[in-house]
Amino acid sequence: MSDWGYAQNNGPETWPEKFPLAAGTRQSPVDIITSRTLTDASLSSRPLTWRYPSSANVLVNTGHGWRADLDYHGSELRGGPLADTYVLEQFHCHWGCSEHTVDGRGYAGELHLVHWNISKYQSFSEAAGQPDGLGVLGIFVEEGDVHEEFQKIVDALPKITLKGQKTELSDPVDPNKLLPDFSQYWTYEGSLTTPPCNESVIWMISKQPIRVSGSQLSAFRSLRCYGPGEQCPCDELQGLVVKNYRPPVPLGNRQLRECGSL
Repeated sequence: MSDWGYAQNNGPETWPEKFPLAAGTRQSPVDIITSRTLTDASLSSRPLTWRYPSSANVLVNTGHGWRADLDYHGSELRGGPLADTYVLEQFHCHWGCSEHTVDGRGYAGELHLVHWNISKYQSFSEAAGQPDGLGVLGIFVEEGDVHEEFQKIVDALPKITLKGQKTELSDPVDPNKLLPDFSQYWTYEGSLTTPPCNESVIWMISKQPIRVSGSQLSAFRSLRCYGPGEQCPCDELQGLVVKNYRPPVPLGNRQLRECGSL
């Protein structure tokens, strides 16, 4: 069984006991207080641009949710707060609530596209240990209509019910079709939102959410947090990934910047 999770006995409040970085001063997620964000004209002068020539063809049950993996070669994320070129490693989703909130308001979920700095580092693992190593695009998910690209993931979930199971997607997921407009976004320096909570992430969070149906979100909750041959944990979640979000932590003395205003 995993030594961390989202139940009362191993949830976010307990993480610092085993992962000291989780108690750091550059942690994520945070509550975005819009009245305190700084409009930064330099972000508009360097628009975010991306190129994702490869679609995700492998879906994994991590025990904490699903993760879609793809070949990063040829992908590219540049501009905005990023001084270097970043490549897309994987994307995943959090549900039950969004991780970041806006003026205290949460969404139904949050999608994360995780990139690493290929200009400076040789691998994702190396980059994950550096302050400018990772760049994550965060997209709020609100309940609405069926999302056709997400349905490809939903259709494959029965093949990865248990932790550690993976499957090849017969219909690969195009990350380009998951992104909303990114001309308006918030950015700050933070961390991974899961242990070991490395303080290596430059966050870019779109002000424009995407919509996923309630039935699709319910399908995400069918995943189990235990693997084949393991016992279902006797906790309040009954072994299901009902929720997999870390609540906001203090922003401290960090600056939240914004590109564009609604």
